[in-house]
Amino acid sequence: MIRFRHALVLFFLSALPAMAEMGDDGLHKAPWMRQTFLDLREDLAEANAAGQRLMLLVEQRGCIYCRKMHEEVFVLPEIAQILDEDYFVVQLNMFGDLEVTDFDGTVLPEKAMIARWGLLFTPTMMFLPEEVPQETTAAESAVAVMPGAFGPATTRNLLRWVLEHGYAGDEPFQKYHARMLENQAE
Repeated sequence: MIRFRHALVLFFLSALPAMAEMGDDGLHKAPWMRQTFLDLREDLAEANAAGQRLMLLVEQRGCIYCRKMHEEVFVLPEIAQILDEDYFVVQLNMFGDLEVTDFDGTVLPEKAMIARWGLLFTPTMMFLPEEVPQETTAAESAVAVMPGAFGPATTRNLLRWVLEHGYAGDEPFQKYHARMLENQAE
């Protein structure tokens, strides 16, 4: 009986998406994250070529809310699938030193770029449109910014709202989310 339970547990665990591993920088590394040269103009072009939306994910070492998102939300099959198939996710370290090139050509270390954008919380998801004017920054161009950890329904609905270009319509995210919740269970 114990062997059967053990096999059953292993079967169900194998059906779940892979949980993010911890990188040398202390940040979670999910399979749907992209390793890039952090030139946002190039990242946007690559995302567009793949038919995906560019999403910047700002995190920091030891962030309990980042851990919550990676262990409880991003691993849910539907959300992991959306992130993997529909988004080009670039992770930035709030206190990192890697150079980032913004859309306006400014090159700064991650920590300085994130400060330039005025981001204060981790995790923060910043969603970019398919086209960004060269003279603007990522923060100026973002179509949505979600600072903090949210539950599965809010995260899933925001990911869908961005994909559906909800920001370009008359229904703000909160009304879209409330409408979607009527038909969903969290």
